[in-house]
Amino acid sequence: MEKMKIFEVKEFDPAYVSIINELLSQLTSSPVPFTDTDLQTMIASGSSHLFLISCEDEIAGMLTVGSYKTPTGQKYWIEDVVVDQRFRGKALGYKLVDHAIRYVESLGNSILMLTSSPARVAANQLYRSVGFEPKETNVYKMTFKK
Repeated sequence: MEKMKIFEVKEFDPAYVSIINELLSQLTSSPVPFTDTDLQTMIASGSSHLFLISCEDEIAGMLTVGSYKTPTGQKYWIEDVVVDQRFRGKALGYKLVDHAIRYVESLGNSILMLTSSPARVAANQLYRSVGFEPKETNVYKMTFKK
């Protein structure tokens, strides 16, 4: 069996930046460059938790859990779930999502949410299989650029 480990990035390592950029290029057709400063900011933030999964001592994927408090309760979001194409088919995406679910569940009374493009068929099947339910709502976005 392959050696697999999931860990939260809590200390800056510049090697992670290039790995994250490679993963982002597989997640979206228009990735925004991820920088050393971005990683340092995430690590320093109490509201961003970046988890990496390694397989045979090589980073194979990532997932971020973001959090914030609202008058209606503590909310957590799963963001940027991606497994390197070289490692797909090994249930690593499932392991990342399951890890995020257990992490948030351990924090107590909260809501865990995520969004996923309908075009990501396998991802949507995964999310349903672990207990996420579609929420009847509209998602809107507004993008600002400098």
